[in-house]
Amino acid sequence: MKIKCVLIDDEPLATKVLLNYFTNFSDFEIIGTFYNPIEALEFINNNTIDVVFLDIHMPVMTGFELIKLIEYKTKIVITTAFREFAAESYELDVLDYLVKPIPLPRFIKCIHKIEAEFNLKNNIKVESHRIEPYIFIKVDKKMIKITLDEILFIEGMKEYIKVVTTDKTYITHKSLTSLSEELPLDRFMRIHKSYTIAIDKVKSIEGNRIQILSYTLPIGRNYSKEVKSKILE
Repeated sequence: MKIKCVLIDDEPLATKVLLNYFTNFSDFEIIGTFYNPIEALEFINNNTIDVVFLDIHMPVMTGFELIKLIEYKTKIVITTAFREFAAESYELDVLDYLVKPIPLPRFIKCIHKIEAEFNLKNNIKVESHRIEPYIFIKVDKKMIKITLDEILFIEGMKEYIKVVTTDKTYITHKSLTSLSEELPLDRFMRIHKSYTIAIDKVKSIEGNRIQILSYTLPIGRNYSKEVKSKILE
């Protein structure tokens, strides 16, 4: 059973970004995209929609005005360039509030929230085994999904980073600091200005060197005490 979504935004580029993000999530189906809120309202009230992604500032009618006219209980996700309307939106019981430009990690969190609501509403039991968390990185115009358990380490290379996994290496235009902040602190740590590693992949430590499979990585002087304390604890 797919989660049916409608996108409403008078900016074609904003809609294009969301459509691109949704290509990574097979459980979601975009059944309508609208630039005109009046046309969107008629479509929503005559079809079964699970989630509406809605801009606030649009011609003819604002997003908030449209929400009040939707006849059936439909989950709403606000997408806007303005942070200051968050409080007002939650008074209307919106599911989430995304601020443009919407980063992919933030969008993924919203997707997880929608899935949880959808499963609860439809009494869908999620299997009890743990679902391995993942990240997406952009490689050659394609968004690549990498589970956290695959990652051995990440190497910073000025404007790019190298993500080394158990079977492949990816290079993407992103900072090491930015990607490191997306990773859970209990599983990953910075060991050098140029390296972040998966803690459970460490094979050995000798002096200021860490061994991960066949890779030998340096431990930065400023990181040494914390690294050895955390890994050897």
